[in-house]
Amino acid sequence: MSVLLCFHAHPDDEVFLTGGVMRRAADAGHRVVLVVATDGARGEYPDGLLAPGESLAARRTKELEESARALGAARVVPFGYGDSGMAGTAGNHDPNAFANADPSEVGARLAAVIEQERADVVTIYDEHGGYGHPDHVQVHRAGIHAERITGHDAVYEASSNRDHLMRLLSALPDAPDDVRPPDLETFGLPESELTTAVDVSTALAAKRAAMIGYESQIGDFGPMLNMPEEHLRAAFGVEWFRRRGVPPGLQETELPL
Repeated sequence: MSVLLCFHAHPDDEVFLTGGVMRRAADAGHRVVLVVATDGARGEYPDGLLAPGESLAARRTKELEESARALGAARVVPFGYGDSGMAGTAGNHDPNAFANADPSEVGARLAAVIEQERADVVTIYDEHGGYGHPDHVQVHRAGIHAERITGHDAVYEASSNRDHLMRLLSALPDAPDDVRPPDLETFGLPESELTTAVDVSTALAAKRAAMIGYESQIGDFGPMLNMPEEHLRAAFGVEWFRRRGVPPGLQETELPL
């Protein structure tokens, strides 16, 4: 049995970039550990969703637990930092926000989990956090510190394939705006910088189930849930990574579990 450890910023981030590799690893008999940095308390959510007295952080914690079950995670480790909000918002200045934590301190916490679990593969984000969200960028920074502490040689930056997405959108000129990234030119990484493309099409049902479970995030997942099966497969049937410490260029079709 190998151990896959995925480090994410908010409850729901795990679905987009690593949900498929998590489910496939679990199905192959490996242990999957999900580490989540923040409580997601600054996210938007539908009116009337929360029960009386229920906080968004509490609701997203429940949804995270459901997602973890759907994706096969054996353990969820919540770090409990405050959500920083989108770039340029007031939450960025909250001293308790994850983006304002000391990356070396966060990295030491992550390193402790990596070593405790004897993780074989660790996933973080690329240096832009995919699209510039302060908490996503902080995941990258903390992940690099953890890599240095542990000396781990199988650290993967989960990202999106910018060129693949451009090809998809070119082939679907009538795709609604809510499925288009706000700035495609800086979203994810170019294909030339990626090293690993994992076919996760067999795990799409689990990814969809995890999406459905995040009722608070229906604004993010709703457009995907309405996609025809073939479009969903084209958009989310491959998960992309850049393995740290190796030359760029697609070389791998699996994580080394």
